[in-house]
Amino acid sequence: MSPSSSSSLGLFTSICLLQSVVAVTCGALMMFYLDEIAAFGHGWETAGKLRGSTPHDQLLIQTSDSFAGLLLLAVGFLLFMVAFVRDHGFQIFFAKGCILLHAAMALWRVYFERRLEDLAHDWPRQLVGDLVLSLSWVFFLVYSWREKYD
Repeated sequence: MSPSSSSSLGLFTSICLLQSVVAVTCGALMMFYLDEIAAFGHGWETAGKLRGSTPHDQLLIQTSDSFAGLLLLAVGFLLFMVAFVRDHGFQIFFAKGCILLHAAMALWRVYFERRLEDLAHDWPRQLVGDLVLSLSWVFFLVYSWREKYD
């Protein structure tokens, strides 16, 4: 392995580990502290509206949010495992896939979340988060291409 590819490996590992910590933390908080996180992110009034109005709705929403948290937890563990893959071709492929995933989330926020009255004021902040996470992978690709052509 050349010295330049080892620095690219270090960058890939760092990005994966950082995003893994974010995903695991958010997933665990969604599963166990959903009310507090919703109040922190949206405010108490909006968080109350997001809980649902009937006990049946509340149970469905709580179950759905718990599964979303579990999915984030799984994504975090997947990112942790992928962080140690040394195949440069796979790293490039994975980074491109992550960029597409974050772009899809950004489009979802722009086209659907902004139309929801209770979430309309939160989507720009979440959109910025999606773009920052995507830019970390773009930075990795640019860094990898720079190493390849230098």
